[in-house]
Amino acid sequence: MATKTWDAASERFTETDAGRIDRLRRLRRIHGVARMMDTAIGIPGTRFRFGADSIMGLVPLVGDAGGALIGLYIVNEARRMGVPNDKLAKMIGNLAVNSVVGSVPLAGDLFDVFFKSHRRNLNIVLDHFGVTADDLRAKR
Repeated sequence: MATKTWDAASERFTETDAGRIDRLRRLRRIHGVARMMDTAIGIPGTRFRFGADSIMGLVPLVGDAGGALIGLYIVNEARRMGVPNDKLAKMIGNLAVNSVVGSVPLAGDLFDVFFKSHRRNLNIVLDHFGVTADDLRAKR
């Protein structure tokens, strides 16, 4: 399915509705993954939230590697949607910092709770497309 069509009047490609719907579906999917990994669980009575990445990080090396692999899914989806290479490099850097610092016993686990690399990467993608998280929650 082509997501762009040639507009002869403006002499450039324009995105079709199918392309916008596909992009929105992908953005919703990576929003869900980022939420699960970084902010799925809230502590009642506080604004403190953490996710599966923090819990997986408790397992030495394997947990941080698993979190990085899930994060690479978000980076790959961003690449497939056309996010520029400089932003992809920043996203990979966020994952690398999270994995390297997160692998340090105890201090790394605390770092995982506060750094939230998946949410940072989601925000890079959303900012690139000019979409807010509220746009993803709205039913269309």
